[in-house]
Amino acid sequence: MQLELPVIPLRNTVILPHNTSPVEVGRAKSKRAVEEAMSADRLIFLVTQKDPEVDDPTQQDLYPWGVQAVIKQAIRMPDGALSVTVEARGRVYLSDYLPGTYLRARGEVHNEEPMKDATLARVLVDELKDSFEKYVASHKSLRLDRYQFDAIKGTADPAVLVDTIAYSGTWTVAEKQEVLETLDLEARLKKVLEFLTRDLDRFEMDKKVSARVKEQMDQNQREYYLREQMKAIQKELGGGEDGMGDLDELRKRIDEAGMPQAVKEKALKELTRLERMQQGSPEATVARTYLDWLSEVPWSKADDEVLDITVTRRVLDEDHYGLKDVKERILEYLAVRQMTKGLEVRNKAPILCLVGPPGVGKTSLGRSVARSMNRKFYRISLGGVHDEAEIRGHRRTYIGALPGKIIQGMKQVGVVNPVFLLDEIDKMSADWRGDPASAMLEVLDPEQNNTFNDHYLDVQYDLSKVFFITTANSLQNIARPLLDRMEVIEITGYTSLEKQQIAKHFLLPRQIKESGMEGKLEVTEAAIARVVSEYTQEAGVRSLERELGKLARKAAKLYLEEPWEGLRTVDAPEVPFYLGVTKYRPDKAEKEPALGTAQGLAWTPVGGALLTIESAAVPGSGKISLTGNLGEVMKESAQAALTYLRSHLDEWALPEDFHSKFDLHVHVPEGATPKDGPSAGITMATSLASALTRRPARMDIAMTGEITLRGKVLPIGGLKEKLLAAHQAGIHKVVIPKDNQAQLQEVPKEVLEGLEVTVVDDVGDVLRYLLLPEPVPPPVTSDNRPQPQPGAGA
Repeated sequence: MQLELPVIPLRNTVILPHNTSPVEVGRAKSKRAVEEAMSADRLIFLVTQKDPEVDDPTQQDLYPWGVQAVIKQAIRMPDGALSVTVEARGRVYLSDYLPGTYLRARGEVHNEEPMKDATLARVLVDELKDSFEKYVASHKSLRLDRYQFDAIKGTADPAVLVDTIAYSGTWTVAEKQEVLETLDLEARLKKVLEFLTRDLDRFEMDKKVSARVKEQMDQNQREYYLREQMKAIQKELGGGEDGMGDLDELRKRIDEAGMPQAVKEKALKELTRLERMQQGSPEATVARTYLDWLSEVPWSKADDEVLDITVTRRVLDEDHYGLKDVKERILEYLAVRQMTKGLEVRNKAPILCLVGPPGVGKTSLGRSVARSMNRKFYRISLGGVHDEAEIRGHRRTYIGALPGKIIQGMKQVGVVNPVFLLDEIDKMSADWRGDPASAMLEVLDPEQNNTFNDHYLDVQYDLSKVFFITTANSLQNIARPLLDRMEVIEITGYTSLEKQQIAKHFLLPRQIKESGMEGKLEVTEAAIARVVSEYTQEAGVRSLERELGKLARKAAKLYLEEPWEGLRTVDAPEVPFYLGVTKYRPDKAEKEPALGTAQGLAWTPVGGALLTIESAAVPGSGKISLTGNLGEVMKESAQAALTYLRSHLDEWALPEDFHSKFDLHVHVPEGATPKDGPSAGITMATSLASALTRRPARMDIAMTGEITLRGKVLPIGGLKEKLLAAHQAGIHKVVIPKDNQAQLQEVPKEVLEGLEVTVVDDVGDVLRYLLLPEPVPPPVTSDNRPQPQPGAGA
């Protein structure tokens, strides 16, 4: 049957057939529809809106299925709205909406057909009634009066029963609309039964959860009661209430610390023991201190690091001049972090070891790295550390026990991802109390430091997010297993030009500011260059900064004595007035050829240095003396050089018996300084050959290289530092092993441009290059007889 009736759109509700319901009508179109229905046969269509927020719905905003209803009563309220009571009679499908001042539509009324299987219908009706009874009993917010409930229970018609129960259920609009649109009676009964069963299962689960919660609350109340009793007992015993209040605060801190579950369980177990102890007893003090450490160490809090290599590069360049290799390695690490951000990749923090002479900026570089990454910074000085407990901590059984330096640092920074600078790692030493270098193995191993165990905490602590940077002056004193866990980056000494730039852009502005001379003093580049060349002689810039500070302080004193207007300029000729007599000559190396003397190059922990070697051949019985505080390796180099010369007598015109008629003395000046290493081999060979052949050796050429018995020249280490030393000493020609030629690319360009580098692989080439062709006549004795000399025959 098709009808044409006014339409009332409903918000947030679905009215099902066989139900009487009140409807509040406030929209103008809806009130007009009610008035039209009241003036006719009181019949109306009720349809639910898909979106309740739409104020003026059209056909697209309404569900296609609704109900045909009759208006039982319509009362106008004081605010102008209508309170309408409707009785829904049957389902209707609305096909066409007609234009007008209110909603009006044509609808096809659905004729309900009874179930063919009467037995199944009775079974479903019984199950539906039983489930609904349980539903009403278990539902916390559904309230039906006795009359309504008995009316539903007494309903025998399956269609009336299912629609009445569905209308009473607290289901969503979509679910009730689904029931309305289910036309088959059997399917509708099963759907409503399904909804009831689902809700009953949820009610049962809620009941179980509530029971568990109640049980937990009872347990908490019991614990609270017992704690209150303990407070009373403590008060009677004289402990007061403050101690128990502190324990409550401690429990709260443990809960909020973000500890791993195993650590939290241990902390709570220790807290339970503490609660049973007499407050103020030594045992309670030890336990309380332990829990304080455990709760104050960071477990999950981390800084939001900056992962932008452009920003990092800018910050590193602002703070440090040069150091290209170090900066590139840090940028590589951050680039990987930036590329893998958000991916399930474990980024192991690198362990960098910065090796170089003092004053080149190793320590200050750590602060710049932390600032560029927006991380906290902490420095640990390892110089003089000789007790393993300083790294791992002491066990709690010792009086005054504390965690090691690593955990102390983590507590101080308060985050799990700081930058840790382990300064002077090569200065650690071992004694009867243990080897701290061995304890550092676990700290600096990316595969192990996520389970670092401090003896005091006695729990596993994750150090894998810490960015460790270590510094050292030399690799020789670092244990091999420890060195294997670090990525070594060598920082060599600065050239004179680099020192001038560092002084101009970093050191001098800082010293002028610290002396209060900003806007009153300036120093020319020529003056800075003179300070670098005549007042310092170092690989780094520490002494340079001291000299510049001295200059600025002198200027501050002069300004207070006789103030001046504007800027006072300090030029190169005025530097001695501020700094006193010059300390070094720029060209300190000897340049004139000398007999039995050769100019070598050496590597030291503070940079490169010139190494002059002197040899003398005097009448005697063939003794060999090696002086100058030489190490075993250096002595062996002298023996190898001498054996090479003895095996090449004819080539260098040496008599066959010189080794038995003359004593040889090899001396390396600055005897208070220990010297060792094989790189002085060709220098010793040149010095001995000059003394034995009486052919002077060129002193304007410096050399370095290891010698073999066959005369081969082997590669050496520290080439960059050695060439820097030659450049700073005014040497313009150097001889190096051929196998070191590839390392020349690491030498600064301005240094190479001032050096003439000769590469050799045989010591014969060295002697032919350095020894002058004409021998020097032997000295004359007091009786005017020439003294026997090995080069002149005997």
